[in-house]
Order: sequence, then C-alpha cells, then structure tokens
Amino acid sequence: MKITPLLAALFLPAGALAQSGTLYKCLGPDGRTTYTNQKPTRGTCEILMQDKPVTTFSAPKPRQATPTDFPRVNIDQQKARDNDRRAILEQELAAEQKHLEAAKRELAEQENLYPPEERIVGGGIHVGRREERLKTYRDRVQLHERNLEALRKELANLK
Repeated sequence: MKITPLLAALFLPAGALAQSGTLYKCLGPDGRTTYTNQKPTRGTCEILMQDKPVTTFSAPKPRQATPTDFPRVNIDQQKARDNDRRAILEQELAAEQKHLEAAKRELAEQENLYPPEERIVGGGIHVGRREERLKTYRDRVQLHERNLEALRKELANLK
C-alpha cells in the first residue's frame, strides 16, 4: 500500500510538522517504515515533503443519511410495494424450483446414457469424457440450487 504524504502527515502531530517543514519516510534495518520530521541518522530515507509545514487538520463534515428533499412514501404505499415484492419473489421461487426439477431430470437422463464416443474398446467407459459431458448438467443443477437459496434468503429478509 502506498501512503501519500498527506496521509503520512495525518499520523504525525500537527506541531511536529510545524517545527520542521521536511517530512521523511524511512525504512529501518528491521524493515519497518517510519515517518518523521527529524533528520534521519540511520536507515534508508526519502523526503516526502519539504518546506511545506502543516499545522492544522479539519475533519470532514458528517453527511446526512437521507437528503431532506428525498421523496417520502407513506406507510400504506410501502406495504403495497413490499407485498408486490413478496409476490414477485414467490413467483420467481416457484419458477426456479421447476427449473431445478427439470435440470435434475436432465442430469439423471444423461447419467444413464453411454454414447459410443465415451466407450472404450473392450467394454469400458472413458471416465474423462463422461465427466466432461456431465459437468454442464451438474453446473446447471448447482446454479438453480444457488438461485433458490438466494431467493429464500431474500424472502426471509422481508418484513
């Protein structure tokens, strides 16, 4: 992480920079980085700021959580919106469950198939090819399971 001179100046007392206009960044023999306004006697140092005394810092003004001109919604409108959202999420949940069931059926069908390109001469199965083919179907099942989990979590978060 690169520390800017201004950030480094925040770690020093305001009076320290006022005494000397030079700020040094030093790497000590133990590998620790220090910032100082005093001329270094050992270690590798570089000048970050020279002849730019900083005596005061002011904290930024806190921001309001919601602007005063932000549009407000009455309680009945919000309840109607929440109910609409719940209905939409429940519809999505039902649709996603159907998609999951279909994906599981497709996976089961594919697991029972042994196409000629996956067969090895002598009656064996080429496991790598089979797993590669089934991966798409397994990924689809996992996607629908993750979607169902996310929808259930979203429904649980509703009031």
